[in-house]
Amino acid sequence: QVQLVESGGGLVQPGGSLRLSCAASGFTLDYLAIGWFRQAPGKEREGVSCISNSDGSTYYADSVKGRFTISRDNAKATVYLQMNSLKPEDTAVYYCATESYGCGVVVAQVLDYRYLEVWGQGTLVTVSS
Repeated sequence: QVQLVESGGGLVQPGGSLRLSCAASGFTLDYLAIGWFRQAPGKEREGVSCISNSDGSTYYADSVKGRFTISRDNAKATVYLQMNSLKPEDTAVYYCATESYGCGVVVAQVLDYRYLEVWGQGTLVTVSS
C-alpha cells in the first residue's frame, strides 16, 4: 500500500534545529515530487518546501527560505527537511505529501488537493523556550 510516514518532530528551543524525515513505501520515490506542508492550530495548511522528481530542484516558502533545506535520498526512499534557526512561528504539525505535476502547489502557494494524492500522518514540531 502506498504510504508516507513522517518522523523527527519534537520540542526545540528558538534558534535550534530539527531534521524531519518522510519515508515512502509502496511506490518508487524517484518518480515523485514530495512537498512539506504545515498546519498550526487555528490556521490554514500551508506549503513549506518541495523537491522535484526530475532534476531535484527545490522550492521554499518565503517564511522559511534560508533556514530550511529539503533533500532526498532515493536509495532510502526518504525525503528530509533540515530546519535551522527555528522560530516560535514555525510551531505546527508538519506533513509530507506527493505532488503531481512537479512542485506546482508549493510554488503557487495555493493548496490544490487534486494534486496532493498521498499524505503522511504528520509530526509535531514545537518551538518554545
